[in-house]
Amino acid sequence: MPHAALNLLTDVEGLSVGHATDLVLGSGVTVIVFDEPATASGTVLGGAPGGRDTGLLDPSMTVQQVDAFVLSGGSAFGLDAAGGVQSGLRAAGRGFAVGPVRVPIVPQAILMDLLNGGNKDWGLHAPYRDLGYEAYRNAATGAFPLGTIGAGTGATTANFKGGLGSASAVSSTGHTVAALVAVNAMGSVVIGDGPQFWAASFEEKQEFGGLGQPSHVSAEDRAMRIKGLRLTATTIGAVVTDCTLSKAETHRLSLCAHDGLARAVLPTHLPSDGDTMFAASTGKRASNGAADLMELCHLATLVTARAIARGVFEAVALPYPDALPAWRDRWG
Repeated sequence: MPHAALNLLTDVEGLSVGHATDLVLGSGVTVIVFDEPATASGTVLGGAPGGRDTGLLDPSMTVQQVDAFVLSGGSAFGLDAAGGVQSGLRAAGRGFAVGPVRVPIVPQAILMDLLNGGNKDWGLHAPYRDLGYEAYRNAATGAFPLGTIGAGTGATTANFKGGLGSASAVSSTGHTVAALVAVNAMGSVVIGDGPQFWAASFEEKQEFGGLGQPSHVSAEDRAMRIKGLRLTATTIGAVVTDCTLSKAETHRLSLCAHDGLARAVLPTHLPSDGDTMFAASTGKRASNGAADLMELCHLATLVTARAIARGVFEAVALPYPDALPAWRDRWG
């Protein structure tokens, strides 16, 4: 299935994406802002998650729509980022109406990047609320860079620098579905020591090097490669479509996004991962029924896997001594 125009989340009509990046801190924030409230859900399958307002995404909960999603570094400190995004949305008059008050609905997931060599001596208050507001102010449609940016700034994997990745696809009936993922996995995105990616069979137009798969995957290639037993990680992201879906249907879409995660990272969903995937529908195009949902679930798996490989492929190493090398440092 071909990708859409930019092969990015912004191919989906009805949203914008913004980033805030701090290379001294070694961390950052990415925000997905919906033009209008978007029907949304999500799924947490990692054993060590961190999130804000993720409980309301359960299909049985009252609130059906969200104003934005936030992906952030900073571990639990990073949860302040959603407050900065809420501030921007509130100033714009956005939010769930509670009498005369509007409360912006901004679910957030965080990743652990506190041990990557950046300067985390930020004083009394963590900088993430300000970074969240900056990312909100930077939100725009159109092209945006990948790799070491926004929530992917401080991300790492078992063997190479992680990063922010995105990919999109168009269904047979013309619906767009796309993923945006910050890859900070406990496991590895490459087969063995590389250079090929576990997601190679889903690649479109050489978007992560066009290297294909090795002729043989050995037992050594399949051996577990992880950051370490006492470290925590997390791959977090969102998959979004312009097709009109119910909250329950977006929940199913988030589960299929986790299928893409499991096809792109080995191992994944570990006790020390916080793997979280959001899903949303901007509702810009009508659904044709069950067949559309089936295909969108299939495509959600593919775009998530592709986005993860792109995040690592596009990343550059952080500018610190002994920083984890990027994939391109070894394989170019």
